[in-house]
Amino acid sequence: MTTFPRVPADLFRFTTTDQADLHTAVMRVFGVANERLQTVLTPDDVQQRLRAVGWSEQVTDDELQASLTALRGWGLLDATQHRYGLTKAGEAACAGLQNATHTLGTTGALQTAVLDAIAGHLDELRTPLDERRAFTALTELEAHFDAFKVGTTRFNADLQRILRDDETDLATFQDVKRTTVTHLREFVADLDARKQKIREAVTAIDAAELHERARKGAGLVPEYWVQQRKERWNDLRAWFADNPPRVEELQDVSRKAIVQLLRVLDRISEQRKKPTNTAADFRALAKWFARTETEDEAHELFNAAFGLWSARHAHLAHADGELLPTAEAWHNTPPVPVSPQLRATGKQEHIGSTGKVRNVDEVRRNRRIQAEKERAELEHAWSLIQTDGAIRISTLTNLDHDTFHRLIDLVGRALGSDPDSTGTRTAGTSDGRMQINLRNARGWATMTTQKGTLSGPDYVIDVQSR
Repeated sequence: MTTFPRVPADLFRFTTTDQADLHTAVMRVFGVANERLQTVLTPDDVQQRLRAVGWSEQVTDDELQASLTALRGWGLLDATQHRYGLTKAGEAACAGLQNATHTLGTTGALQTAVLDAIAGHLDELRTPLDERRAFTALTELEAHFDAFKVGTTRFNADLQRILRDDETDLATFQDVKRTTVTHLREFVADLDARKQKIREAVTAIDAAELHERARKGAGLVPEYWVQQRKERWNDLRAWFADNPPRVEELQDVSRKAIVQLLRVLDRISEQRKKPTNTAADFRALAKWFARTETEDEAHELFNAAFGLWSARHAHLAHADGELLPTAEAWHNTPPVPVSPQLRATGKQEHIGSTGKVRNVDEVRRNRRIQAEKERAELEHAWSLIQTDGAIRISTLTNLDHDTFHRLIDLVGRALGSDPDSTGTRTAGTSDGRMQINLRNARGWATMTTQKGTLSGPDYVIDVQSR
């Protein structure tokens, strides 16, 4: 059974009481003082510095003393001769408060610059370094890796919250389309090259030897310092060097997010085009029902809304009604045939004269000629798309629009399938004649036809005839 470090029960008690605002301001005072290497403060010092941390109300000496006593009772402050200082738990509480405030006030991002910084520090660590520089370079590497993980986690959380928000208006999503989709596309486009560079560097470095050199360069460090470095290095390997690396999950999430954003944008646009929808209609109808005064009015409204008027077939009779007793119950009598047109038009079927028989020889001949023409065009399109091996999409030039449309359809079918162990996606045409093998994008491709220009990932494809 895995055990996790226990957090003291009173660590954040100061944020949940009636005097939470004053307690928080006092803890901020001690946190700022601790950053300036001032480890102890008197009550007068705290009183003077409250305004500097944003506290604008007047605090009496009794109120301040009560707050200091409460914080001391929760184990956050030490007191010696009317001088107070943070305990270890108090330092942790200040750090947690600062981190929580920072998290609530910031958003995440997928920053390629951080990946470049990680790759740069790894390249430096592959070269012979003195012990002190090995320690500083490893520390900088871990800081950038932490920034990458935090930014990724927050960005994904913010993105999913936007996708779950049904009340987001069109203006917000127009902004998302301009910024987030573009940001995701640029991040995914060059991610393959960056992750491969980081993977090669991570696998080439002897982690044990690096950590030993960094430990010597660090000077005075606790015994568990090296173990922490091993855990952080294993986390780095999990992101970039494992099979499959966790960064590929980030690629999939980014691509799916682009599709989801555009779908939500389309849904919101459709809702704005329609003056109303089914849910709004039923809500309006419910309000009308609530304003009816009698049951007859409610029935009349119901009939008007749903078209359930009196039965139109009640006047129909059997061909020889004299054969049926007049007192016989209706459910004991034979059924009467009812025309399907009666409900739509209110009239029985009218049987007219028989129409003339058409001569379909000309129609068949034209259809056969059209089918042969389409078949020839299809054969020509497949011959243009078929490749002699794996090629990039960007190398396919001079495609007419119809052939280009068939190629994009094949690529879309492949992207909709699951990749195999090598990352290759396979799909075929509906008639089973052509098959495409597709691998991840390498860069960006732009293709032009008679009807416009399309830009997208430069996938590696192999199109073969079955």
